[in-house]
Amino acid sequence: MGHSHGLRAGTRYAFSRGFKKRGNIPLSTYLLQYRVGDIVDVKANGAVQKGMPFKVYHGKTGIVYNVTQNAVGVILHKQVGNRYIEKRINVRVEHVRKSRSREEFLRRVEDNAAKKREAKARGAHLHLKRQPAMPRGARSVSVKDNVPESIAPLAYETTI
Repeated sequence: MGHSHGLRAGTRYAFSRGFKKRGNIPLSTYLLQYRVGDIVDVKANGAVQKGMPFKVYHGKTGIVYNVTQNAVGVILHKQVGNRYIEKRINVRVEHVRKSRSREEFLRRVEDNAAKKREAKARGAHLHLKRQPAMPRGARSVSVKDNVPESIAPLAYETTI
């Protein structure tokens, strides 16, 4: 039997609804407001075939560039060979969700601004750049609690 190369080939699990996620789509999906410049994640909803993105865009994050009544236009970057091409796709709102990728960054910006104001009031210099995790500190192991044990294999014996 031949292999089918259709638009939805290989999407058996990608486009299927999750456990206890079948049935009606929550109204909150339709009540979300998208604005130009919002960062969204494209995740196809198998219950709605209209306006579904092609499988290569499933799981990608992009920026909204156009908003219509039922859909949004999203700018994504697709890897083709050794480069990334900017692609513009139109998908219905059921297939996108607001991305949480910038939340940590925005929270860090607010924290740094507060720290900077506090340091300026004190007149102290403050280093705000993130630092990689340093190696753990040295420690010594006392011998009185941890006496070394010698381990040897048991001799093989038959029980016949």
